[in-house]
Amino acid sequence: MYIVSACLAGIKCRYDGKDNENNDIIKLIKEGKAIPICPEVLGGLSIPRVPCEILKDENGDIKVINKEGIDCTLEFIEGAKKALAIAEIVEADAAILKSKSPSCGCGKIYDGRFTGRLIDGDGITTKLLKENGINIYTENTFTLDE
Repeated sequence: MYIVSACLAGIKCRYDGKDNENNDIIKLIKEGKAIPICPEVLGGLSIPRVPCEILKDENGDIKVINKEGIDCTLEFIEGAKKALAIAEIVEADAAILKSKSPSCGCGKIYDGRFTGRLIDGDGITTKLLKENGINIYTENTFTLDE
């Protein structure tokens, strides 16, 4: 069983109220092999919402800040915890998540300055799922053959 980013399932839950519909993801859901989740919404953020990025402070600690400078770290952590709880309930051993997202990004995320520059790193949910033994794929690295 997979958990998948809800935006990839065609659910309009992105920060801008749009989706990132992916037909392969939708097929998995229709076949009963995947459950869609949106950690940001699970954490209490609205649709639409001000875009957020992960920023490392001078101490190396990470915070999730929105474009208006508001700290949304707690909502992202709460959403990640709920995503993990769902993954555990459905016994998911893998997740297919939206690349570059501050929640779901895997390997590359935006640099926290809203410039479009990517840096090495994982989103808040991805990091927690990895720490708990869940394999992570993005829409760019997953194929239905897996």
